[in-house]
Amino acid sequence: MGVKVQLMRDKRLLAAIIGFLEVSIFILALNKVLAGGLDDPLKVIAYAGGFATGNYIGSFIENKLALGYLSLQVFPEPQLTPHLINKLRQEGFGVTSVDCQGQCGERTVLFVLLKRRDLQKALSILNNLDPNIFFNVSDARLIHGGVFPAKGSRLGK
Repeated sequence: MGVKVQLMRDKRLLAAIIGFLEVSIFILALNKVLAGGLDDPLKVIAYAGGFATGNYIGSFIENKLALGYLSLQVFPEPQLTPHLINKLRQEGFGVTSVDCQGQCGERTVLFVLLKRRDLQKALSILNNLDPNIFFNVSDARLIHGGVFPAKGSRLGK
């Protein structure tokens, strides 16, 4: 799992190192399971359980590391837009707003590029303002330029 995520984020060297370690562990563990043959179903169950546990723990660790950036697009109700922009900016997020036409009329879309570790803080702001607000989050593979909070700011702590 970690290899695919790192490749998606254009981290080829890290993906290669993680992949090497994963395959090495896989081969060593599989060798132990197959050493006595497949006559003992408990070994197969133990191996499968270990594999599943490894995936779970790996995804947990990856979530905690929260490397990389995300793109958050928010589609607030028109009356909430100015307040939401101000609140996000007060909390250190950079916000770009674009006026557009939606199915229900004039809208403003808010674009927020943020560090993965700051996602929960941003979502908390959205939820506190409007629990039914429409938004989407996607991985940002490559970013260049822009304004980001300096180290030591309120975000990322």
